[in-house]
Amino acid sequence: MAANEDHQDVLARYDREMRRGAVPDGPGARVERVGAVVRQTAGPLGWNGVLWSGLDEDTADAAIAEQVAHFAALDGGAGRAWEWKLYAHDGPADLADRLRAAGLEQGEAEAVMVAPVASLPQEPALAPGLRLAAVTDEAGVDLMSQVHDLAFGVPRPDLRFQLLEQIEKRPETVAAVVALAETPDGEVPVSAARLEMLPGASFAGLWGGGTVEGWRGKGVYRALVAYRAAIAAERGIPYLQVDASPMSRPILERLGFSRLTTTWEFNSRP
Repeated sequence: MAANEDHQDVLARYDREMRRGAVPDGPGARVERVGAVVRQTAGPLGWNGVLWSGLDEDTADAAIAEQVAHFAALDGGAGRAWEWKLYAHDGPADLADRLRAAGLEQGEAEAVMVAPVASLPQEPALAPGLRLAAVTDEAGVDLMSQVHDLAFGVPRPDLRFQLLEQIEKRPETVAAVVALAETPDGEVPVSAARLEMLPGASFAGLWGGGTVEGWRGKGVYRALVAYRAAIAAERGIPYLQVDASPMSRPILERLGFSRLTTTWEFNSRP
């Protein structure tokens, strides 16, 4: 954390800017506050879900039912996949149980990691035969999609669609990068990541960061963090934030990130 802000100050700022005061994350999306819930509704390939809630034992069940009905009514009543983003400090204490009871599927816990940009390395260090290339067009997005499919094993056409839309319509909100390795058969993409920068926010988000098996443990992930930290520094953004898996959390801690809170995805699929 920054020297002049303690953990609770940063957490309060994160909730205020990135959740309660969220802005749409892409073209065609809208963010609205409905009672004590802030949600985003986008197209079928955009991100749909709940960003923040200020609920208690008396209001939680009705608010959950309202969101279930809202997303179920989309696409002519066919329903749309959506996510309730739950954080450890959200109330009431049994909100996770209530979401499961409403039919949402709980994902794995992720650590919300935060670091002041000024404290992070900003010079990418790569092994010989590797280079980083900025992603600015459809060909670059296709390379990122290849990395994602190989690294995570799950095709995500929605991510490809969202990134293409951002690059074409709101390029100031995203910086994407792919790591290329020289092989006997030519250059191949081995890792990719992106930096999300919402207007006026104190936090830029690190997303992606997937590395193809066989290229892990070679410092590529750290280089991608440094690359994006340099961009955030140029933009005057004070913090980087990432929802970290157990695999990436130790690397981030060694770089200077600390745990802000814990988050879970609760997913509903029609």
